[in-house]
Amino acid sequence: MAERELCVIFNPTSGKHRGKRRLEAVQRTWGDHVVLRPTDHPGHAVELARQAALDGFAIVDAAGGDGTVHEVANGLLDSGRRDVRFGLLPIGSANDYAYSVASETTATGTGPRWVDVGRVREPSGRERYFVCCLGLGLNGAVTIESRRIRLLQGMLLYGWATLKALWKHYDCPIMRMQIDDASVWETPTLMFSTLVGKREGGFVLAPQARLDDGRLDFIHVARLSRLQVLRFLPRVALFGPPAAHPQIRQGQCRRVHLESAAALNVHIDGEFFCTAPDNVRELTIEIVPRALQVEMLTV
Repeated sequence: MAERELCVIFNPTSGKHRGKRRLEAVQRTWGDHVVLRPTDHPGHAVELARQAALDGFAIVDAAGGDGTVHEVANGLLDSGRRDVRFGLLPIGSANDYAYSVASETTATGTGPRWVDVGRVREPSGRERYFVCCLGLGLNGAVTIESRRIRLLQGMLLYGWATLKALWKHYDCPIMRMQIDDASVWETPTLMFSTLVGKREGGFVLAPQARLDDGRLDFIHVARLSRLQVLRFLPRVALFGPPAAHPQIRQGQCRRVHLESAAALNVHIDGEFFCTAPDNVRELTIEIVPRALQVEMLTV
C-alpha cells in the first residue's frame, strides 16, 4: 500500500452505533494507511475531499449517507484529480447511490469502475454535480419535509415525507422542457427527476438505469391527483413507475433544459441546489460520462 492510501471522510451523525463500528473496522483493516476526517458543518465534506485529493490520497471514501456521498464526489470532481478513486462506506438513512453501485457489482466485479455523473447549472452560472439523482416539483418538496422529520430513516422517512409534501405542497406549475434536441414541450409538472442511479429517496424510479451508459434516465409526471399518487407509491417503492400511463413520461437523454412558471425547489442527491426563495426558474441538466472511479469499501 502507498503511504497515503485511504482518506475516510465521515459524518459523525450518520448511522448511529452501526457507523461507529464500521469505522472502527476500517481502522483495524487499514491500520496506518487510513486517515479519518470528520465533517462538522454542511459543505465541509466538499472541502475535505478536495484537499484529500490534492494531498495525494489514492482513495477518498465517503462514510455516511447520500449527503456525504454527494459532497465528497463534488470535492473530488472539483479537484480535477481523475486518478483518485471514490470509495463508498454506506452508513446513512437511504444510501440510494450505494444501492445502485452494489446492484451492478455482480456484473462488474468489486474493483473500481468508471461511472457517469450528472451536472446541473442555473443561468447565473452556478453549477453542481450529482451522482445519483436530481428531483424537482413534488420531489423537491419531499426533501424539504424529510429535513423536518427526526425519528425515521430509510423508506419510512421518505414515505412519510411524501405524504406530508402531497398535503402541503401539491402543485403542477407549467414548465417548458427540451430533452436533447427534441421540440420544446410545455406541460404541467407535478414532478420531474433525472437519475444516474436507480433510486431517489428510497423509491426505485429508474430500475433499468446504469451508472456507466452515458445517459440520464428521466421521469416526468404531469398531473396526477393526490389519490393517484398514493395508489402508485407502493409499486414505485418496489418496482418503479408504471410503464405506460398518459400522465407519466419516461426515457433516457443526455441533456435537459427547462423553464418553470414557478420558482423551483430542486434537490440533488438529497441536498438542495435551490429552494423557492432563491427564485431559480431555469435549469440545464446534463450527463458527464465516465467522470469518477467508484468502488465499495469492504471491511
